Amino acid sequence: MLTKLNVNQAVATVDVSPDMPLLWVLRDVLNIKGPKFGCGIGLCGACTVLIGGQAVRSCLTKVSTVGTYPVTTIEGLSPDGRHPVQVAWEAIDVPQCGYCQAGQIMSAVALLEHTPHPTDAEIDTAMSGNLCRCGTYTRIRQAIHQASQDSASASKS
Repeated sequence: MLTKLNVNQAVATVDVSPDMPLLWVLRDVLNIKGPKFGCGIGLCGACTVLIGGQAVRSCLTKVSTVGTYPVTTIEGLSPDGRHPVQVAWEAIDVPQCGYCQAGQIMSAVALLEHTPHPTDAEIDTAMSGNLCRCGTYTRIRQAIHQASQDSASASKS
């Protein structure tokens, strides 16, 4: 079935089964490798992308359910890697192995879009679906607070 998708602000038409998970469309058909396969059952968050600004698990999302909503992956977040969350991630030195980081960043971006100045509890709740085997949770929380402050400072100037 031909399906038209808006991925990272570019329209792509793919010929795939309507039941195919979005993750495989992104990785195997469109060659977008940021979203990772982790668990395949939506528990780890490595495959997290934004659909219409909401963080979703692309391993569980059938391509037929995306519709006209824009899909954003880590590759489409910022052309130069300068999104405030990406900058904070680097400044705080969050990643260790890095496998989960694209999903972590996408969840953090969704959180900050809806809650620009989150508390620790709000961060913990929003990020609870993203697992990090390296245990960088404290640095993740710090980076989200840093991105929140950086975004607020940028909007004042």
